[in-house]
Amino acid sequence: MGVDILDRLVTADGVSLEARAWYAGGEPRAAVVLSHGFSAHTADPQVITVAEMLQARGLDVISYDARGHGRSGGQSTLGDLEAHDVAAAAAVASRRSERVLLVGASMGAIAVLRHAAGIGAGVDGVVLVSCPSRWALPRNHRALLAAGITRTRIGRLVASRYLGVTVCPRWTNPEPPTELMGRVSVPVAVVHGDDDRFIPASASRELLDASSGGARLWQVPGMGHAFDARSIEPIGEAVDWALDSARTGAPGAPIAAAS
Repeated sequence: MGVDILDRLVTADGVSLEARAWYAGGEPRAAVVLSHGFSAHTADPQVITVAEMLQARGLDVISYDARGHGRSGGQSTLGDLEAHDVAAAAAVASRRSERVLLVGASMGAIAVLRHAAGIGAGVDGVVLVSCPSRWALPRNHRALLAAGITRTRIGRLVASRYLGVTVCPRWTNPEPPTELMGRVSVPVAVVHGDDDRFIPASASRELLDASSGGARLWQVPGMGHAFDARSIEPIGEAVDWALDSARTGAPGAPIAAAS
């Protein structure tokens, strides 16, 4: 048990990614691709906490610094071309286990959803944490600051200097997550906090409504954004649900509340 630094991953569009793995030891229940949010990286304490929790549940975990983040090359596109990052990590995960699950938070949630809706063959389930539903942010100072950092030239300079993130200067305007949900054929678990100041809790219901039927919601009281401390146990439960649903082919009730 512990963390291993992997050989660098190279995506289909030629971006080199730093990657780490947390191996459960022995035969894992499944291999999880763990995709972080904007400005995070694989050495982020919150990412490590989630990875170690999954490892303790008997799962191998493959994570990586998304393009434009940490020690990886490329430019961040806020979840669009990051689907290539997910694909590169999923290829490694598939060598560890026949069962592969995708877990992503915020920007990472968009990336894993885009992969599952497109070329996600061989994926058994998806867990979305604090995922937006549409390209709109609440009108509060935190959300406006995030928009300024990612969508203005000065903001991108700030992101590069103080957050260590290289942001693509062009917004690609990809399909929103609600449009992707209907194309995902595997179980999708949605974990969202009712105290999220970046993505409103209503987004989780919109994602559920847009799904093709195999989705379930964990609405977590007091949880903030992404890999918040209150999200850890619900993420573990969501992973177990997605794996069980994929095995039985019966996703169960569409909505469940978690506390």
